[in-house]
Amino acid sequence: MPGFLLHANATVLCAHGGQVQATMPSPRVRVAGQPIVTMASPHMVAGCPFNVGGSPAPCVTAQWVTGATRVRSLGVPVLLQDSQAVCAPNGTPVSIVVTQVRVRGV
Repeated sequence: MPGFLLHANATVLCAHGGQVQATMPSPRVRVAGQPIVTMASPHMVAGCPFNVGGSPAPCVTAQWVTGATRVRSLGVPVLLQDSQAVCAPNGTPVSIVVTQVRVRGV
């Protein structure tokens, strides 16, 4: 399904409200002045308040499981607005809240 490409400063949140940020965006392609993000880019989660029974169990990283089927950067699928990821260690999803709205991919 087509969707807008994710860039390095897109607003992505874990299910608990923690900020998900790409640590290594693709340097080759830029949209809206920002480098795009691929499935291979490691993502870290900051500020996740999740706890279980009073013991902290925050989201730490996010691993992307879907990406573009036809658009790649350096041979790796790029991330789209409808891409999905799972947070570790608790397996919750992420929400892509804001991204650029000029370039679409499939």
